[in-house]
Amino acid sequence: MFPLHDPLTAELRTELESHDNLTASLLTRRGILTKEGAEKFLNPSYDTHIYDPFLMVDMRKAAERFATAILSKEKIAVWSDYDCDGIPGGVLLHDFLKKAGADFENYIPHRHDEGYGMNVGGIEQLAKRGVKLIVTVDSGITDVVPVARAKELGIDVIVTDHHLPGEKLPDAYAVVNPNARNDETYPFRSLCGSGVAWKLVCATLSTVPELREKVPVGWEKWLLDMVGLATIADMVPLTDENRVLATYGLRVLRKSPRIGLQKLCRGMRVEQRTITEDDVGFMIAPRVNAASRMGNARDAFRLFTTADENEADELAKKMEKANRQRKAEAGAITRAVHTRLKERSEMRSIIALGDPDWRPALLGLVANTIADEYERPVFLWGREGNMRLKGSVRSGGTTHIMELMRAAEKAFVEFGGHAAAGGFAVHDTEVFFLEDRLVEAHAKILAGKTIADELAMHADAHITPEEATTSFLLKVEKLAPFGQQNAKPVFLLREIIVREISRFGKGEEHLKLKITSVDGTGKSIEAVTFFVKGSIARAAEKLSVGSRANLLAHLERDTFSRGNPVRLRLLDIKLI
Repeated sequence: MFPLHDPLTAELRTELESHDNLTASLLTRRGILTKEGAEKFLNPSYDTHIYDPFLMVDMRKAAERFATAILSKEKIAVWSDYDCDGIPGGVLLHDFLKKAGADFENYIPHRHDEGYGMNVGGIEQLAKRGVKLIVTVDSGITDVVPVARAKELGIDVIVTDHHLPGEKLPDAYAVVNPNARNDETYPFRSLCGSGVAWKLVCATLSTVPELREKVPVGWEKWLLDMVGLATIADMVPLTDENRVLATYGLRVLRKSPRIGLQKLCRGMRVEQRTITEDDVGFMIAPRVNAASRMGNARDAFRLFTTADENEADELAKKMEKANRQRKAEAGAITRAVHTRLKERSEMRSIIALGDPDWRPALLGLVANTIADEYERPVFLWGREGNMRLKGSVRSGGTTHIMELMRAAEKAFVEFGGHAAAGGFAVHDTEVFFLEDRLVEAHAKILAGKTIADELAMHADAHITPEEATTSFLLKVEKLAPFGQQNAKPVFLLREIIVREISRFGKGEEHLKLKITSVDGTGKSIEAVTFFVKGSIARAAEKLSVGSRANLLAHLERDTFSRGNPVRLRLLDIKLI
């Protein structure tokens, strides 16, 4: 049986008495234990819940230097990362600097040829073009050597970033990063890179009143489409200020005048006026990231900055093509991994495979698929354009990835990530022993642990098919947008009867069920899952019409059916 979360205590029920039982329970599981906290969470306010940017260390210094460069027409370069945090951040600074009448250019390093972060070659190119100030987005905090080279060439650098620093901070003109220093005074440390860049815009507009002659009061709110896109796509915690930025970001995305966004939505069959966090995470962000994975990140940057309808149409189609190519190449790598795994005589606790011909930028997608299917950590590596062996790892839901990599740290040149996912670089001489090292490390950290306890997924509430209504879903949606540290609620449906079973998709890789309560007299509801694998795949092999089962599922709207009916998104099935 799937376990349920513990019920509310009497004390918490009293504190949150103005909310129904479900809402109160969901709030407490998110650490919201007061009526004031509940009000802030359920009603995020731009005017009340956005923090003063000048609370951030070095922000005033950065804003004053930025404003001086704009007004004096110094050449400015915006150096942004090539992913769906760096690109939106580069776009919003582009829009601001263009509106302010600045002399500037955007520099986005090539993922395969230059790699992540600042590099000396790029700095030297900018110096030759007369750049006097570089503002980074979503990068720079570990780039000690490139920043030092910029200083040698007479270029000031303002670092805006959200990543953790190395052993020391770069010797930049200003370092604006709420995650980087012990003396930080900003009350929220989990902004994404674009969020920090937007804060710099807000601070700069507050610093120099003359800028308001070109940038009207409130205009900066239109940049929240890019901040919201990045906040959701970069999977930072959707709590506190990020919840405000994501909420308002979605509102601006729904009415954004960006012709490129409009073209992209039409091509994806996404209704712009109803964009959700799922549309961002599963439709928009993968296409933005595909630009750098399969070609050049500047295509995504130009898509969001162009005012030319023909160019926007061409770029939207180009990104759609890149995304299809990404899927095709990832699919080919996935099939190659399957072939190699089938040749094995035994399946070990860790899967570590690679090929110099595999594109590292695609391996996170493949590792995720394999880890879900085999329910164990998967490390996949390939070779980058600069000849480094790099890869991605996904946990499969069984092991804390950072704990595992720390236990086998001698196998890596470098690594990083969080509990469920990460990236790594490995020496050529070590790569063939990587799986052995990881299996040994895994055995050590699992000694005495009960895996079943770690894997148990708790349901937030028990519901019946009859209760899965639009009005019930509206209660759930009050807690949206969902994401990191604000996960979609999980519901348990006990002893349902399977009335219909069907497969869909080109390769019939998706599963759809129609279910009812055990007595069969109530409402039927559809339950779907995409790319069936893992425990659901094993259960599906045994399912037949009339089967009885317990289900774990999210509630969602079926946006492809008339009337957008409520359906279940299957998370797990246990036959009774």
